[in-house]
Amino acid sequence: MVLIESKNLFKQVFECKETRCTIIADSESAIKAAISSIKSNRKHLERYIRSHPKFLYSLEPVHVGKGPKIAKLMAEASEKADVGPMAAVAGVLADLAVEKMLLKGAEVAVIENGGEAYAVSNRPIDIALLAGDSPLSKHIGFRLENFPIGVATSSGVFSHALSFGDAEAVTIFAENAGLADAVATAVGNLVKGDDRSGAIERGINKALSVKGVKGVFILYREMVGKGGEIPQIIGVNAVDE
Repeated sequence: MVLIESKNLFKQVFECKETRCTIIADSESAIKAAISSIKSNRKHLERYIRSHPKFLYSLEPVHVGKGPKIAKLMAEASEKADVGPMAAVAGVLADLAVEKMLLKGAEVAVIENGGEAYAVSNRPIDIALLAGDSPLSKHIGFRLENFPIGVATSSGVFSHALSFGDAEAVTIFAENAGLADAVATAVGNLVKGDDRSGAIERGINKALSVKGVKGVFILYREMVGKGGEIPQIIGVNAVDE
């Protein structure tokens, strides 16, 4: 996902190790709060992983007893989706950063983190679909109008993230970005094989079986499938990543 430029808002790109975020808000103090949140939660997670290495490598849900908030939220999201906890890391970082932005009084608080986004806003926010070399990539998108909303896209073809499927794009709309992130991975793993319609149907059924998921959009071998409630699909001019 790529956030499309919004007028009269502050925007900043922030990088911290593997994390690369685009932050949009209606105040500079909210952006500073988001950056502080991302730095702090990355440190908490790294410290937890050093003493719990299974959390980093597992492809199945891992229970977290005593641990930082970020690890607990990742574990909860991954359990709902039935994937490993690291499948939710980018989304949960976005969720926690937006939470801090709202505490600063932000009325527009949007974080896009490596294709996963969480948004709370008093105005529509447009995002563009990234799907590698697909003709639809950067040319269609979604107009987010009902908030809060989490959005995540997984690709088995164009992404560096681990996926066992072959979809150009699986986009999940959910109650938060952590859940969307985990479910996008789970659904992406299912979308493969020569039966395109069957693969898309499996993916849609999986997505909508998870409580908290609002809708799903799947692009697979030039075939599109939709399920549940998804935001308005819009045409966009090609945008830079």
